[in-house]
Amino acid sequence: MAGYFGTQMQQRLLAQAEASVDFIRGTPGACQTGRTMGCDDPERLGWERIIEFLERDGVFGFRLIERDRADALALRLDEQGFRFDWWDVFLADREVALKASEALLSRGLPDGFVDLDQPTNPQGQDTARIQALMGAAGVVPFSGSMLTGQAGPAKTVAIGDRDGTVVAAAHGYLPHNVHSPFHRYAWGGLVAVAEHQRGKGLGNYVNARMIIGVFRDLDATHIYELVSATNIASRRMVEASGLRHEHGLVCGVATAREIARLTR
Repeated sequence: MAGYFGTQMQQRLLAQAEASVDFIRGTPGACQTGRTMGCDDPERLGWERIIEFLERDGVFGFRLIERDRADALALRLDEQGFRFDWWDVFLADREVALKASEALLSRGLPDGFVDLDQPTNPQGQDTARIQALMGAAGVVPFSGSMLTGQAGPAKTVAIGDRDGTVVAAAHGYLPHNVHSPFHRYAWGGLVAVAEHQRGKGLGNYVNARMIIGVFRDLDATHIYELVSATNIASRRMVEASGLRHEHGLVCGVATAREIARLTR
């Protein structure tokens, strides 16, 4: 497993998460958050273990936590010296998301753009170009192994211009293990569009293509994406593919107070 991108800290966290793939797959309460160790059931995983990971890494991810437990979770983390940043969850089932996403793709790409093949080499140039695009857009990309599916079932899609330059990309994968009630839920995100190509509908298109991929190729039952409360453009993008704000759930990241927010 390889193909790390980002700061030294980001690469260290990616390597740690990948080294723990077997633990994440087999441990009740644990889930694959891509960039860090993480869980979808803190009580089941155990707070002693969560604090151990936080003290080691300085970062820990939480997925699909009930909203009415989020404040208590944040308070408990604060008492341990950690900050809790969270995002709104947008969610849809297979039928709803496929219908909306297929309608978006039926319009086709603007002239001069083409669908690119999914990257297969974690350290290949295609993978590196996608990671660079994401990084330039302010999105911390996953490792090459995650993007290419070598660390678990995944779907990475991209759009190129006439020269084959990557101008838009998105990624989806299955974070939750067999012990989780969310086992067949796919996470979608890492949507990035080159700055000079924005305003052409490429974000909506590449996100819809990713969503179709996780249902058709990964056999997901649901798709969820994470959006901050102030990111109006992203909220409109995910809503265009049929996802709706699930007020009862949040996803977040615990970090040491002095560490900047991990991603936007």
